[in-house]
Amino acid sequence: MRHKRKIINNALIILSVFAAGLLFQLTDIYAKEFSPDINDLITAYPNHISNTDGNYIIWKDGTKMPFDDGKKGKTFEELLRDADLEDQLSLKYPAGGAIDTAPAENFDPGRFRYEPLFKKMYGNSKKAVEKNLVTIEWMPKSVKRKVRFSKVNNAHLALKKVSDDLDRLPDGFKKYVTHISGTYNWRNIAGTNRISTHSFGISIDINVKLSHYWYWTKPDKSGKYPYKNGIPLEIISIFEKHGFIWGGRWYHYDTMHFEYRPELFIDASRVK
Repeated sequence: MRHKRKIINNALIILSVFAAGLLFQLTDIYAKEFSPDINDLITAYPNHISNTDGNYIIWKDGTKMPFDDGKKGKTFEELLRDADLEDQLSLKYPAGGAIDTAPAENFDPGRFRYEPLFKKMYGNSKKAVEKNLVTIEWMPKSVKRKVRFSKVNNAHLALKKVSDDLDRLPDGFKKYVTHISGTYNWRNIAGTNRISTHSFGISIDINVKLSHYWYWTKPDKSGKYPYKNGIPLEIISIFEKHGFIWGGRWYHYDTMHFEYRPELFIDASRVK
């Protein structure tokens, strides 16, 4: 009996060591795959960022901005309120992926935003942002509505390409994008003190009546928000092709929302 117990204990020890090693390998793979790359910011915004210097990005005007603030172990709420540039790139945006599976809890790629980056590029006040707004005609064949969008980083040209592609879709898709809910609007995100990306003129909300938003939904008994979406992949793919992330790929989903975020589309599995 004592001999059998010893064999079982040895087997458990071996199994524990194997499991620990496997866990270490998986953790290491995950860390490498999602390791944020400071150079993605240079690639995405070459008209503003010229180089890097250790932990800093260097702007064209010579000023520096830190990439990592050194704060570790941030909670999800802290990441929303006090993200640094490393946090902003920390979740890989799953462009082109299927939409039939709910995102993992708190998987919100693109919602962690380092506000000083956006203010420096697009404008740090309502007046400054509005100097960079231009008017484009939204879906000229189907809607012919004038909307304002930022010309910084050629965001307006990206939106124009989206508009033209949507105009070519079959009529069955048009109801989702003809009655858009707005682009530029200087305001905070609902229920927060954080500035919305609509304030920078780089976001657009499509038909709100056919969309879903986690903030309007009651959590289930476990406290999680059940995922809901009715936006077709054909529409999502067009936006993503031109550098717009979609709020429907978030656990805290906002399926009407698209925002121009080219840094999240830089090729890279981020494997080092």
